[in-house]
Amino acid sequence: MRMAKVAVIASASGNGKTTLGRDLALRLGVPFVELDALVHGPGWIETPDDVLRAQVEPIVASDAWVIDGTYRHKLGDLVLDAADVVVWLDLPIRVWLPRLARRTWRRIRGREGLWNGNTESIGSAIWGRESLVVWAFRTHFRRRREWPQSLSHLHVVRLTTSREVERFLSQASSPATG
Repeated sequence: MRMAKVAVIASASGNGKTTLGRDLALRLGVPFVELDALVHGPGWIETPDDVLRAQVEPIVASDAWVIDGTYRHKLGDLVLDAADVVVWLDLPIRVWLPRLARRTWRRIRGREGLWNGNTESIGSAIWGRESLVVWAFRTHFRRRREWPQSLSHLHVVRLTTSREVERFLSQASSPATG
């Protein structure tokens, strides 16, 4: 399977999408692009859709990459249609929820900077309809319900266990050798 252009997606935050994307890009010897860094400007101001598209189009037109995320609501299927393979991290809640909690607590406690100087807060992580935890649960169930059909025309590798993720990574090799 050709794997020079890879889109990494996840059912919910905490599945390990960014970690897998970085590791995979390193193993493949290709650039890694985290779309969150392009979308979330200083003060959590979102990049306008047309500006984001102008930034992403040359990336997806290049020879090889691993892109973390798709931002379909902003970019449509731009990233997905350009990918050789879509890696869907679909780990169980019992795996991603503790990861999400640990990561979020670490970021809040250490005032860890994210993209463009942004930081997480207890309020944005836990409270309200748009909180990180509520959003993670909503997307987990919605994506599991919708993605099998909406992604059926693409070459999707769906990883549902940590062991499958490890096996997938161990078998990844650079486009020149694999």
